[in-house]
Amino acid sequence: MPDVTLTTLQGMKRTGEKIAMLTCYDATFARTASEAGVEMLLIGDSLGMVLQGHDSTLPVSVADMAYHTASVKRGNRGAMIVADMPFMANATLEQTLNNSAELMRAGAHMVKLEGSAWLAEAVGQLAERGIPVCVHMGLTPQAVNLFGGYKVQGRQEAAARRMLEDARALEGAGAAMLLLECVPSELATRISKAVAIPVIGIGAGSGTDGQVLVLHDLLGLSLTGRTPRFVKNFMQGQADIPSAINAYVKAVKAVEFPAEEHGFSA
Repeated sequence: MPDVTLTTLQGMKRTGEKIAMLTCYDATFARTASEAGVEMLLIGDSLGMVLQGHDSTLPVSVADMAYHTASVKRGNRGAMIVADMPFMANATLEQTLNNSAELMRAGAHMVKLEGSAWLAEAVGQLAERGIPVCVHMGLTPQAVNLFGGYKVQGRQEAAARRMLEDARALEGAGAAMLLLECVPSELATRISKAVAIPVIGIGAGSGTDGQVLVLHDLLGLSLTGRTPRFVKNFMQGQADIPSAINAYVKAVKAVEFPAEEHGFSA
């Protein structure tokens, strides 16, 4: 497929075609996923859990992220590459700019920051310097200790209203994309309709502009044995991994995944 760009993704939002995004950490899976039709490859700090075996994403470093981003770039066949900014790598504006530059040099086309409207200044500064930003909102794993665990965010009306306002503010600051994790489906749909930029969901229902899953979850692999509600094992009924990834892409495009049981209510 032709290289996926921001223009591609914006056009998909306008026409209503769903965007398929998948985490990826190495060259072989990058080639497999991009050739299966995945439009966006996310080098997630989830690698701290699924590759390194930690109990959270917090130990992941910028060097880890840059290494895996470079690996993904070598295998990619046209997908857009998004790299996570790991825990405390954007504690100051100077750190944000320097670490984002390192990830872009490694091969990212966009960086992802976890937070909300307080990121507006950093988003604007990065956008001015040619670095597209995806802001990860809702359940942000780097703040799991603050949240008291992995809990759905935005269930109360005041929190939902604040998240909607934050989304608009981040779009105004120059964010190129939003990612909503573990947000009530109705709220995620409202946010997706309220902004002109693409909104990707995970545990946020089918009303967003696209979906993302962790690669290992899609393949039915888990270190803990626990399966989050928003996960579906796409290896079931498939002969091989490329077929499973292609089945995920087709299910996202047909709005068959996520189904109602994969989302959350207010």
